[in-house]
Amino acid sequence: MSVQENVTAVLARVEAAARRAGRRPEEITLAAATKTQTSDAIRAAIAAGIRVCGENRVQEMTAHLADNAYQGAALHFIGRLQTNKVKQVVGRADLIQSVDSLHLLEAVEKYAARLELVQDILLEVNIAGEQSKGGLPPEEILPLALQCAELPHIRLRGLMCIPPAPPPGGSSRKFFSQTRQLFVDIRQKMSDNNRQVDCLSMGMSGDFEEAVEEGATLIRVGTALFGPRPPLAG
Repeated sequence: MSVQENVTAVLARVEAAARRAGRRPEEITLAAATKTQTSDAIRAAIAAGIRVCGENRVQEMTAHLADNAYQGAALHFIGRLQTNKVKQVVGRADLIQSVDSLHLLEAVEKYAARLELVQDILLEVNIAGEQSKGGLPPEEILPLALQCAELPHIRLRGLMCIPPAPPPGGSSRKFFSQTRQLFVDIRQKMSDNNRQVDCLSMGMSGDFEEAVEEGATLIRVGTALFGPRPPLAG
């Protein structure tokens, strides 16, 4: 199937999942996870109606920006971000989805201040406490969210999670539900800032329908749009 056909098929599945949950399909943003994709593939996705691209690797993001591959779409950074690469992402990505420590948050604030801009971010939650993944433990999310409100060059937009891969026939639903509840709790406790906390990023190619049913406002889909990923270069 072509990228256009895949985008159409995924959007139809999003709409069906939203309807099952009593939600409006337009509440959910489909972000194309463009890891290892070529500039031409990214352009094809945008031509097919994709309006958000999510990039995992700073090197690939920089190359695609130089190639003007993201024209017509917002750019999100969705991979693990090292503090020594913050300057390559702040002000270039519309949203950094993977802030997972106070140290990284402070680095983003510092560089955003230097550029005299406000950087939109999500806090990444390690909802299942997996040692192999980034993200903050759930109990550390609210304290860091409250610190975000004190930083003039940071705008907290919400949360992102990557749940454990379920066993065959299993489900990620409980992890999505837990992340959704954490998101709701933060919105309730962010007082004046809660109207800006509007993004719950969860769900990928294998589980985005469950994520939509559990309240995701943004899903990050790669394989279902582009097919199996080509091998990583380098």
